[in-house]
Amino acid sequence: MPRRRRAPLLLAAAAASAALVAASPSGENGRSVASALHHGVARSSRAVYTIGFVVADYKYSLRGLDARSADYRVKLSEIHLRSAKKLLKLCEANGGFYVKAGQYVSSLRQVPKEYSSTLSRLQDQATPYKFQDIKAVIERNFGKELYDIFLEFDEQPIAAASIAQVHRGRLHNNQDVAVKVQYPGLEQRMKIDIMTMSFLSKTVSWVYPDYKFDRILIEFEKSMTMELDFTREAKNSERTASCFGKNSVVKVPYVFWLNLLQQLTTREVLTMEFCYGHKVNDLDFLRKTDISPTKVAKALIELFGEMIFVHGFVHGDPHPGNILVSPQGHGKFSLVLLDHGIYRELDQKFRLDYCQLWKALILLDANKILELGEQFGVGKYAKYFPVIFTGRTIESKSALGTQMPGEEQRRLKEELHSLRMDGISSFMESLPPDFYVILRTDGLLRSILGNLGAPRHVRLLTYAKCAIHGLEKQPKMESGAISLMFLNVKTNVSYLRLRVIIEIVGLLAKANGAKWKVVNKLRQMLQEISQGFHLHM
Repeated sequence: MPRRRRAPLLLAAAAASAALVAASPSGENGRSVASALHHGVARSSRAVYTIGFVVADYKYSLRGLDARSADYRVKLSEIHLRSAKKLLKLCEANGGFYVKAGQYVSSLRQVPKEYSSTLSRLQDQATPYKFQDIKAVIERNFGKELYDIFLEFDEQPIAAASIAQVHRGRLHNNQDVAVKVQYPGLEQRMKIDIMTMSFLSKTVSWVYPDYKFDRILIEFEKSMTMELDFTREAKNSERTASCFGKNSVVKVPYVFWLNLLQQLTTREVLTMEFCYGHKVNDLDFLRKTDISPTKVAKALIELFGEMIFVHGFVHGDPHPGNILVSPQGHGKFSLVLLDHGIYRELDQKFRLDYCQLWKALILLDANKILELGEQFGVGKYAKYFPVIFTGRTIESKSALGTQMPGEEQRRLKEELHSLRMDGISSFMESLPPDFYVILRTDGLLRSILGNLGAPRHVRLLTYAKCAIHGLEKQPKMESGAISLMFLNVKTNVSYLRLRVIIEIVGLLAKANGAKWKVVNKLRQMLQEISQGFHLHM
């Protein structure tokens, strides 16, 4: 991009940053505001410069090429990769919310693979702040000297990420705690960064009207706003602990609000029980402690399946650093769930429709999938749901959890090549807001399951069972022991019906072409049996 065309963009970013910070309150926050201004202008200018080059690359490198040609597809993939590498460097250079944004985008399964694979390298790590800065945040929030509150406090953090760092401490009653402290000046920094991202999003949409990223940016901003309020995180943590109170495998650290009338949790400081463990994808640790990676994978997907399909209260950031494996001896373990800042409470109708979608995906009920697509507002794009979630096409003849046959892969590849970026953008824009969290969470979980070496069917079958449980467990139903017993029986029978269909399809997948008449007949028989059972229940 020529320098004279680039200069106004850089000037606009700098002026906007300055205007925003100038409107911020002064006083005790003056130093953090000045710092936000200084760093905000540099980050904004760097972002505008990078996006300008990316837009120019797409605009001029694809000029004159037929969008249906092989040359166009090859060139487009090259530009995707070049652009993804530029964005990776931008996120690493700017840090903070840019790292969060890059991770957010990489976990969406709808973005081109060049972007998802490149941006997935981003690590939410940061250079720790000086201890004096962290000490000042704690003392300002609690209104006391640090050692009037803590008997011991380790000055070296045990973790440092883009918005906070965690220190180990001990209260005066000898309780070991983990203290999460937010970096100073983050709210001003977030306002500047989000405004810059919004400016860039609108600029790209102006150059390419079919590219719309507003919805993704809105969801990202909501996530970051929630994550900056540690009292919200504390309440989310307590609610999740309540949901899984009877699950001996799931461990949620206890939140300390008060101790001897001393406040211990605020918007910027969170004090919680210290829990020992290693990252869920640490295979060396699992081997040393004789813990089965497959069992860990199964427990993990059962945890999130129940979150999504049954409770409708979903942890939005399940990357490996937020899920620890804590050994309990003899190969047993607990999963410690951390960082409860980003949650999504699913709309009740959406949750039930999503349960129905997974039931239809398992049964390969194409009509139901398309019908639900209309409910979700995605129309013709509903045919891609099976590909996104199960790795099969809507007309697939392949067994659940297996690779698609070569011919099916070829047809799918041709169809996806015909789907241009404006189609992907329209699909993303048409999705309900709840779907963004679902897709991000599922993308992160699939990555972890892959690292643990779990078979593909583990996730699919677990989701199927949780979806059935979610459909059966309506809010209006009675909660007595007999009602719960009937619920479990109905859920298990429905799940067994699906499991029988899945196993039969798998066995017949290698048979001749007549196998589908048999499968459909068996499916019809099992549905009739199940319907009769439900009537009697």
